[in-house]
Amino acid sequence: MRGGSPKLRTRRLVPILALAAALTGCRRDMQDQPKYIPLRPSTFFDDGRSERPLVEGTVARGHLDADAAFYTGKIDNKPIDAFPFPITRAVLDRGQERFNIYCAPCHDRMGTGHGMIAQRGFNHPPPQSYHIDRLRQAPVGYFFDVISNGLGAMPDYAAQIEPRDRWAIVAYVRVLQLSQNASLDDVPPERRAALSSGVPK
Repeated sequence: MRGGSPKLRTRRLVPILALAAALTGCRRDMQDQPKYIPLRPSTFFDDGRSERPLVEGTVARGHLDADAAFYTGKIDNKPIDAFPFPITRAVLDRGQERFNIYCAPCHDRMGTGHGMIAQRGFNHPPPQSYHIDRLRQAPVGYFFDVISNGLGAMPDYAAQIEPRDRWAIVAYVRVLQLSQNASLDDVPPERRAALSSGVPK
């Protein structure tokens, strides 16, 4: 008979099944790997804690926020009135992009405070226009601080927007303010002709 008798086939199959069961029993899934879950006690260390304190005087790479003006918008707890790095066209373009994502839903794209969320009644009171005298005269550090820490109904955006992008947004807010309050004298002489002709160059 081909393959041998059923008893013989069973005898051959038993060791194979036993080996497969043994190998399956040795399997360790990721959730069973040796590791410490935060705040789980440990018998390895003398103090019984698995989480180790940071070495005194050290700072994790990328977390040394020594430039107070850049990271807080303030010096001696007063808002600064100058940007902590040069503002270029690329910075303004980035600021416009971030502004349209994070700010325009409430403040609208012109910064008048009539964004779609405000129009639908979510914010009470609605955001103020960036074009009022108080905000046109506010130092740039004030806007950075509000983006970082929130104000009134506005939450903070420190987790969503990194510091350099917050400054880019502030620079773009200044552009919006200038766009609504500029005079012909603010336009470089070589570009005034294009304005009067109505053809942008």
